[in-house]
Amino acid sequence: METLTALFGSEVKIKVLRLFLFNPTTPFFLKEISTRTQALSRQVSKELRMLEKANVLIRKRQISKDIQATGRAGRITTRKVRGIGYVLNAKFPYLDPLKNLLAITSLHADESLAKRFTNAGRIKLFIASGVFIQNWDSRVDLLIVGDELNLTKIEAVISNIEAEIGKEIAYSAFETQDFEYRYGIHDRLVRDILDYPHVTLLDRIGIEPQ
Repeated sequence: METLTALFGSEVKIKVLRLFLFNPTTPFFLKEISTRTQALSRQVSKELRMLEKANVLIRKRQISKDIQATGRAGRITTRKVRGIGYVLNAKFPYLDPLKNLLAITSLHADESLAKRFTNAGRIKLFIASGVFIQNWDSRVDLLIVGDELNLTKIEAVISNIEAEIGKEIAYSAFETQDFEYRYGIHDRLVRDILDYPHVTLLDRIGIEPQ
């Protein structure tokens, strides 16, 4: 992130860019962008104006979309919201190079990624794929296997990662016994992870060949 900040001038700008580049046809309201990037509205507004001026984003005076919200007792409600929003300019000539740059310099599949989940349980298998190795067709970006996994802590780390890279992370988390059972019966999801490009950052189960 330090290299990109030096190039683009703002960590918030990088997060905003990633959000739109990974969601190229989705319009966003200011509040949504602030929430997704975990940045202050005033900071986001400043970057949006600059990106609009650079013709990277287009400001839509009137957009309408369904917004989900979690209420009391975890109840999810959906309401239609209308107002000013922003969308990626599909005609911006440098979209592909920009996306590649921001993807390649996003979170890497290395030990620092696995360490983020240290307090989420006794992890025995940690595999990265998808966005972390620029494989956009992967069903799962992260596979986490361990004992006494704390799903709340895992989700908190995932949320932070999503804010950094601007893309929702598809992940699967299994207790060791459950995973070993699925592995033994050749579960489709498990096979889709192991049979396609991935990086194994931790393996205390002995799944991957040495």
